[in-house]
Amino acid sequence: MKKYQKFSKSDYITWYNQNLSYRTKVAKDPNRLHYHLMPETGWLNDPNGLCQFHGTYHIYYQYTPFEPTGELKSWGHYTTKDFIYYENHPPVLFPDSDIDAHGVYSGSAFIKDDTLHFFYTGNIKYFDRDDYDYILSGRGSNTIHVTSKDGFTFGEKELLMTTEDYPDTISCHVRDPKIYQHNDEYYMILGARDIDSHGLILIYHSNDLKHWQYHQQLTTSTPFGYMWECPDVFMLDSQLGLICCPQGVETFGIEYENVHQCTFMQLQFDEKTNLFSMVPNTNIQLVDRGFDFYAPQTFEDETGRRILIGWMGIPEADYTNPTTKQGWQHALTLPRTLHFEHGHLYQRPLVELQALRHKKRHYDLSLLSSAKETALVYEALITFTTCESMELTLREGVTLSYQPITTLSEENPIKKQALISYDPSKPYILTLDLGTHGSGRTTRSVALSSLQNLQIFSDTSSLEIFVNDGEEVFTTRVYGQQGNISISGSYTGSLTLYDMKSYHILTQTI
Repeated sequence: MKKYQKFSKSDYITWYNQNLSYRTKVAKDPNRLHYHLMPETGWLNDPNGLCQFHGTYHIYYQYTPFEPTGELKSWGHYTTKDFIYYENHPPVLFPDSDIDAHGVYSGSAFIKDDTLHFFYTGNIKYFDRDDYDYILSGRGSNTIHVTSKDGFTFGEKELLMTTEDYPDTISCHVRDPKIYQHNDEYYMILGARDIDSHGLILIYHSNDLKHWQYHQQLTTSTPFGYMWECPDVFMLDSQLGLICCPQGVETFGIEYENVHQCTFMQLQFDEKTNLFSMVPNTNIQLVDRGFDFYAPQTFEDETGRRILIGWMGIPEADYTNPTTKQGWQHALTLPRTLHFEHGHLYQRPLVELQALRHKKRHYDLSLLSSAKETALVYEALITFTTCESMELTLREGVTLSYQPITTLSEENPIKKQALISYDPSKPYILTLDLGTHGSGRTTRSVALSSLQNLQIFSDTSSLEIFVNDGEEVFTTRVYGQQGNISISGSYTGSLTLYDMKSYHILTQTI
């Protein structure tokens, strides 16, 4: 398939049936993950349309099956009832029409009247026009609606809005619709970039999910990046919040070190004016501190849990994934439940994942290093009774260290960065160092007031580290297949270690 070429379900089926050797090559890569969702071949990025419908969880995602660089976007599709056993289905949405010819971009699901309503961005790129301008006129951003009664068979695509329907102050970059319901009113949240290159969200209003009118814009009091992608507004433990991905935020100390960010902001809703606003005097929180986390989406399941799944990747990074040589790239994060506590967003791994645990071991931390643990695919639960400093080896050449900022040498670059954004209430620095195993990834840090516990998920080529019951999280890809778990420093505590089984995935049939 050629770049920016339409393709349909029949094109995909023909291609799939002709490419068994490609799938076989990808499946043999030793970097394939055991308990994370990946593309069968090619490229995966943003999770889309996350929902639970009639007891089944539907996980759609941006998918380019043909190659690992993400040129032709469709919606791939997994389902599960328990987050352990999955079915891999053929894609459900294709760039096969004039309104989404250059990509079925990101979107979401909303359930009403026993019907799944999907909203997404249909991308049209004007790269062949004389007046091409990437920011102001380089694309058409179409907001599209489509429904399904089962999550597998989709109806006709309905064009709701085009670039011409957005305010004159907005650039051609508008995308990633998400629906928020308040009483009997519906609000569509769209990520946007204005003509002055300031990031914001656009909000539209509807009474019926079909007819939408412009409602308001929402942004920070001072510019915060040039584009806000993948916005998600939701109520969490009585607090209204916004997760979005601001692009172009400048690094400040050890804050905002990635090329693009993922943040959580506290919102409020005025019942008299029906307007959204930022809660004054609250901090913007980074959702994840690692190298590979972007474009998460949340949904409420049938038990009332707010579940988040993110893309274990990031656009425009200067580091790489060696899996591209094997014909695939990227994965989805573990599913996480969200909580709002003490003015802060917390993330915790879904409890269903405990069914993957086996071969339990328990160690006093003073005896861990002598145990010579060489697990690579594992979950580790560490509880610190005391911790003044420590260096934990997660696998050969990869460490997580914790120590007072004041004890770092004056020449230490992490100390220099940490002091720029220094908060006296958080005098410790926790640093993930990938050494030579990051394929260009180096170190990421966070300031803490103390370290009570760690929950670490190590897969063949990924790490997800939950700090202090999910107060902070590091998500990253990592490479190197030699296991080594050991610790040194000044601490007391214990570790419980489990080997982790693989997901059971039923391969799609065409």
